[in-house]
Amino acid sequence: MAFLTRLRSFASAVWPWVRIPFWICMGLLFGFVLPYTLVLNKRVQDRFNDLVFAVPTRIYARPLPLSAGTPMNPATLELELTFAGYGNDGRGQVAGTWAKEGSTYNIASRGYAGPDGGELPKRIRVVLGKGQVASVKDTANGRPLDLTHLDPARIATVYGSQQEERRIVRLADVPPLLISGLQAVEDRDFKHHIGIDFTAILRASFANLRAGHTVQGGSTLTQQLVRNLFLDRSQNLTRKFNEALMSILIETHYDKSRILEAYVNEVFLGQQGNQAVHGFAAASEFYFGRRMEDLRPQEMALLIGLVKGPSYYDPRRYPDRALVRRNLVLDQFAETGLIAPDQAAAFKSTPLGIVSNGQLPHNRFPAFMQLVRAQITSDFDDDTLSNGNLSIFTTLDPAAQLYAEQAITSTAANLGKRGEAAQAAAVVTEAKTGAVLAMVGSKTPGEQGFNRAMDARRPIGSLMKPLVYLVALANPERWNLGSPVEDSPISMRQPDGSYWTPKNDEGDVHGSVPMVDGLVHSWNLATINLGMSVGVARIKAFLESFGLTDVNPSPSLLIGAEDMSPLQAAQLYQYIAADGHALPLLAVRGVVDNKGQTIKRYEVKTGPGEYQPAVRLVTWAMQQVARSGTAASIGSSGLAYLNAAGKTGTSNDMRDSWFAGFTGDHLALFWMGRDDNKPSGLYGATGSLRAWQELFRKLPTRPLSAAPGDGLEMAWINTSNGHRSEEGCEGARQLPVVAGTLGQDAEGCFWQHVGNLFGSADTPPAPATPTEPARD
Repeated sequence: MAFLTRLRSFASAVWPWVRIPFWICMGLLFGFVLPYTLVLNKRVQDRFNDLVFAVPTRIYARPLPLSAGTPMNPATLELELTFAGYGNDGRGQVAGTWAKEGSTYNIASRGYAGPDGGELPKRIRVVLGKGQVASVKDTANGRPLDLTHLDPARIATVYGSQQEERRIVRLADVPPLLISGLQAVEDRDFKHHIGIDFTAILRASFANLRAGHTVQGGSTLTQQLVRNLFLDRSQNLTRKFNEALMSILIETHYDKSRILEAYVNEVFLGQQGNQAVHGFAAASEFYFGRRMEDLRPQEMALLIGLVKGPSYYDPRRYPDRALVRRNLVLDQFAETGLIAPDQAAAFKSTPLGIVSNGQLPHNRFPAFMQLVRAQITSDFDDDTLSNGNLSIFTTLDPAAQLYAEQAITSTAANLGKRGEAAQAAAVVTEAKTGAVLAMVGSKTPGEQGFNRAMDARRPIGSLMKPLVYLVALANPERWNLGSPVEDSPISMRQPDGSYWTPKNDEGDVHGSVPMVDGLVHSWNLATINLGMSVGVARIKAFLESFGLTDVNPSPSLLIGAEDMSPLQAAQLYQYIAADGHALPLLAVRGVVDNKGQTIKRYEVKTGPGEYQPAVRLVTWAMQQVARSGTAASIGSSGLAYLNAAGKTGTSNDMRDSWFAGFTGDHLALFWMGRDDNKPSGLYGATGSLRAWQELFRKLPTRPLSAAPGDGLEMAWINTSNGHRSEEGCEGARQLPVVAGTLGQDAEGCFWQHVGNLFGSADTPPAPATPTEPARD
């Protein structure tokens, strides 16, 4: 009782002095601190309960298929490996690496999940020989593989408002050493503190006082996470108070594993331009070109070391600093028993192993990406793509794309002033499927802006001619490649009263000539006369069946007075290259969500094909174009073995240079011309054809068969009337025809000999052989 009495007496004496401060503190507590804490608490819970990071949508090239017989050369395989972020470490044992021994490549693939299911990681041995893959084996068991794929290169990224690079992972998927090592270096008492580690703060304070500057931090992983998620980098009491309070609130509501998972995905670890790298998974791809799950201990140590200062220890800019920091982290691994001391010493002796190019590609191929966007906008809007967390798998072939760019650059450079003034575009597709393998929209690789491959509309010139012949040959009872057509002068009255008087390129005429020669030598007059016999309306309808609108209804259409983009022209030639299958040109294979599930697949189911006999006849004739016609330089350039089918094209006054040609695997179409529509000084054969040749000097591809296609037969034809002839008759030509359309009875040479005796001039003169490179 006496004690209570004394206590009351003391309180009565002190109360007048502490009354005002007490009520002030209570007012602050209930009027500010408590409401402020409740506001912060709601903010923390809202963020964590709906922890959705702005994960960008990633755009991938096609996986590289490897099987025995696949066309391939060392330069292309190494280009593909480098572009996909594989590193040559001399061993090829760790996922994402390769090594070369002569013509043998040991490759450790990373695996991938794609719209077709994907593949697991594996180590393979690829042997090259004679321009193709000789064999592919699984290194683990030595068994041959019928077909395998390397994971596709990432070619672009679609970001949201924040230019942040992430790959969200679950804590269970993070390598245990990375988790343990992070805690050993950054927060050894993580499992036990309440968000603030007072012991660590005191320890860091003493260390900093002894050193005279900051050498050690006392913040916990939770505090670092708060800084990344909620706060700026300012150093003041308000920010520190908020950091401490929010850290305690996070620890109050969430377990350690949830906090650690958020940290692993959120921590800032680097920068490339205006693109920030967040999370260990994205940093692994950025620095090492490999998935986080495939990292080696010394690589995990470097990433953990970067937490202290990604800019200061940037391994690309300051490799010496990064090496010292990594080795210090390895020492801490050994100090805490995570690895043995001898292991630490071995790991410290290894190089950093940073890939030269960071894996943050951002729209490297703008022309191709425009086509990708055009084809997926009906299924995915901009918000969905930006907020993303999707993976879009495209058809792009990195080697074809880079080789097409190089072909344009080198061709333009070799053309001198004409090349300096000209622009260019290209489309490369897979001949049998219509998959777009490459698209170039400018002479300058990677240039943003006007995409000439999709948006430039220019007269296609003689590229139109094979389509005119195709429509004619679709009626084999009337027309075959030996049927005579008139290469003779034309004058047609136009609606305005003027006359249209087209001419051949050289200004000459050739009289009655077999159809095949009209196409091979690209004679305008022969093509117009043939087209008028077939009917302009029929040819116009054929073009409109490919989705073209406002097609020119006049006869000038027959020699290419029709504006098209390179992509539209490629669509027409795809029909021929795909053996009469009207395949849409697709740039997207499928879209996969963040769980690896395919949510959209883009594919084309081919039908039986149309007008295939006619298509095969035109293909054979176009092969003669590349042998002896306007594209004969293909044969003299060392590419004769490809048996390519192609056609040159030149518009009026040499404004536009075109070439479209295909092999057994690839169709490539090039355009060159000036943006101001002035004459470029280039024929199809002197501009775009040269770029095509440059492409196929590098791009591995299968030759096109030189034999006539199925349903055709070789026959001797009297080119004065298109009928079957005996072999020895004058003017007889052996040409492919649709089987069964000529009958089996051949005309003899009797009446021909009689005509010669009486001086008949019915036999047409042989076509003139050009003494200089043929032109359109």
